[in-house]
Amino acid sequence: MLEPVRFQNIKSAEGCRYDAVALGEVMLRLDPRDVPVARMRDAVRVFQGGGETNVACGLAYTFGLRAAVLTALVDDEIGANIRNQLREAGVDTSRILWWSTKAGGGRRSTDQKGTLHNGINFTYNGAGVLESRTLYYRAHTPATLLAPGDFDWDALFATEGVRVFSTGGIFTLIGERTAELALEAARKATEHGVFVAADLNYRSKVEPDREKARAANRRLAPWIGFLVGNDSDLSDALGFETRVAASAPFEEWLTAYQETIRAVAEAFPALSLIGTQWREATNADQVGWGAVLYDVRAERWHVAPLRRGVPIRDRTGGGDSFASGVLAALLQGRDLDTAVAWGAAHGILVQETPGDISMVGQSQVEAEARRAASGGGVKASR
Repeated sequence: MLEPVRFQNIKSAEGCRYDAVALGEVMLRLDPRDVPVARMRDAVRVFQGGGETNVACGLAYTFGLRAAVLTALVDDEIGANIRNQLREAGVDTSRILWWSTKAGGGRRSTDQKGTLHNGINFTYNGAGVLESRTLYYRAHTPATLLAPGDFDWDALFATEGVRVFSTGGIFTLIGERTAELALEAARKATEHGVFVAADLNYRSKVEPDREKARAANRRLAPWIGFLVGNDSDLSDALGFETRVAASAPFEEWLTAYQETIRAVAEAFPALSLIGTQWREATNADQVGWGAVLYDVRAERWHVAPLRRGVPIRDRTGGGDSFASGVLAALLQGRDLDTAVAWGAAHGILVQETPGDISMVGQSQVEAEARRAASGGGVKASR
């Protein structure tokens, strides 16, 4: 079996069409602002977002890298809305597989009754002690029908050239064969020298059977270079328990998490990097925020400055933005201390802006990383 590419051996940009491609589902997100979903009437904001595709958006918009999404949408006005938002983020949408509503009888054909529909979620951000809640409508989306053979990996990875391939644990569980497709992609990426990243990102609303999630992720893990997973994800999606209280402070959590990561690295020795963000939810409006990155071969930890008591506006997308911050640093040839600092900074910045993706620039990420490192405050720009 081939070993996955290590982060030190990511291909150079020359000769590659894409810095990164992300395989996953993208949905239309309806945000009722400060009104719970059951009471929303008007002034609803519309975003696009998906656990895997958010990574591509962050790499393209914030860091100016060449990123594409690999997903499927129904060819209707909702699909066009999602596509247009992805384009706004600077993502290449030419790889989207479209399901026609002309009922032509082919495999990628549906009707105009919503028998197959684009995914929609309603996300209320929460306030104070009122928790954030997300309601999904994703049972009959075209992304759930994706399967091996839907993408020409040889043409993409070898002929056109890709530096990083990214996917995640949500996508592996949404359809009957999506886990097979993610595995096919990771194997092909490895075959063609592409660095593979995956965020476990377990959601019980997608698949309540944790054993099914663990089976899928244990097959995928040997092909991953960069694994993203917090302590609950590692338990739910891989079966590794972190023995620490949910309310434990960062320092206590980190000691327990490090023990877990060593066990993960022992079980999957081909992994190159393992990391995650850490969130302490004081309430829906304020968090503590940290991030760690483990270099498996060097057995070395890289820890971002801890942020305490940070007011936020929208907690969605923190983990995805952490992943894209780390990958952006690696793609730009930065060291791991910079990578974890960018991951932490981008992860907190997305929570300061509405929507799944941050829409900030790299200079703002770097400024936030410097601010956190120095312990400084936030200045007004005039």
